[in-house]
Amino acid sequence: MSPTTSHTGPREQDLSFIREISHILERSLDLRETVNPIMDSLTQHLGMKHATITLLNRKTNDIMIDASHGLTAQQARRGVYKLGEGVTGQVIESGEAVVVERVSESDQFLNRTQRAGDEETSFVCVPIKTGKTVVGALSADRPHADEYDLEHDLYVMQIVASLMAQSVRLRRSAQERGEKLESENQRLRAELKDRFRPSNIIGNSHEMQVVYDQIAQVSRSQTSVLIEGETGTGKELVAHAIHYNSDRADKPFIRAHCAALPENLIESELFGHVKGSFTGASADRKGRFEMADGGTIFLDEIGEIPPSIQIKLLRVLQEREFERVGSASTTKVNVRVIAATNRNLQDMVREGTFREDLFYRLNVFPIYVPPLRKRKSDILQLADFFLEKYSKESGKNVRRLSSPVIDMLYSYHWPGNVRELENLMERGVIVAEGDALHPHHLPPTLQTAEQVGSPPKGTLKDLVETYEKDLIADALKTARGNMAAAARSLETTQRIFGYKVHKYAINPKQYAG
Repeated sequence: MSPTTSHTGPREQDLSFIREISHILERSLDLRETVNPIMDSLTQHLGMKHATITLLNRKTNDIMIDASHGLTAQQARRGVYKLGEGVTGQVIESGEAVVVERVSESDQFLNRTQRAGDEETSFVCVPIKTGKTVVGALSADRPHADEYDLEHDLYVMQIVASLMAQSVRLRRSAQERGEKLESENQRLRAELKDRFRPSNIIGNSHEMQVVYDQIAQVSRSQTSVLIEGETGTGKELVAHAIHYNSDRADKPFIRAHCAALPENLIESELFGHVKGSFTGASADRKGRFEMADGGTIFLDEIGEIPPSIQIKLLRVLQEREFERVGSASTTKVNVRVIAATNRNLQDMVREGTFREDLFYRLNVFPIYVPPLRKRKSDILQLADFFLEKYSKESGKNVRRLSSPVIDMLYSYHWPGNVRELENLMERGVIVAEGDALHPHHLPPTLQTAEQVGSPPKGTLKDLVETYEKDLIADALKTARGNMAAAARSLETTQRIFGYKVHKYAINPKQYAG
């Protein structure tokens, strides 16, 4: 294996192929629309078996496969490298192409995608550069044969990589000239990363890019925001990001978890009270709205707020004023309201359990945070982040996930979303003995019979009860231990749900938080 620069000249059929690639790139400045036709044409022209495009995430230094030809989705997911790691990592770090005539004789060829079988294979990898910056790599492999001219393959692939890089530069130039709104969004996202730690919101999926754009759009306004999404998706992180990228960043950020506040005290918690207004009110007390004056109040699980308080909340949104419990004097506040819910408020409006006028006051700018099962391309990045975080905290050296664990993470349905993934990684680090997580370090709920190597055993009654117990545990995870919400999610009554919880000796409190 050696870094190399090709001096092979073009062949007649190469010129036709290069024109074809140029025409493909002319169809769109968006590489996402052209990359697959390019890969198909390249492998057909060179007779390659597999080809991949890997891109570098400069924030994490992770190198991941962005597009491939001839690989399964599972194989592509395994192709994750760090700078300098493997042939691909070496090419992206050095900016120099590499040709491996026989991968069996190369210490640097890691075969992380597990695509090389028993036959001897040759491998070519070239950098993709915009200016002097390496943004990724183009690689391909073929069964080794002495008659193949790998220098010619290298020459053609360097041309393709150069054309792709030119397309990236043209797209950037067009954005700088004409796409002012996108430029503003990029500027705001850059500020967001500077002012609110990007490690707190992780994910490069298309679904999360939509969320980032919405954060950038709404942060500088005074508009009320409604953040929707399942429990554990990171709604509070989005609220933090909006606040700390707003003009109120140096003012208070006050959180009120509506589901956790007792109904008989929620008015006092939100709006405060005066001494003697009720039993136990031994002194005047500010509520959350007063504490948030000048800043932002985050009303988490707004769907759980009782109807008696909804009218008072509506008044605060409309008039920016309220009275403390037991007081006749009006208090005025300058507060931005960000609310979050894991319930469908429109359904609650139709059912008459949530005020329609309050819903429209809150829903001025809705942001939907997708569940983890709908952004599976982010799972590995999130898992790696949590793995590193808890390894440092525990003083361990758990640095990687085994391939079976990666497959399990992608196959799981994640009822508890990102919070469940974080808890799972923390647990895995605690029980791991070496430098890697293996399937036996994960909870049984993630392990299928195939993965643990044993078929299910027991009577039909026992197996059904085990499945039912897992369903109840998953519902409680999603509802953060809230029995009523968990029962609703399974479309059963609280009485039946409570009976099942008692029957299986499940402790709902262990899922709270």
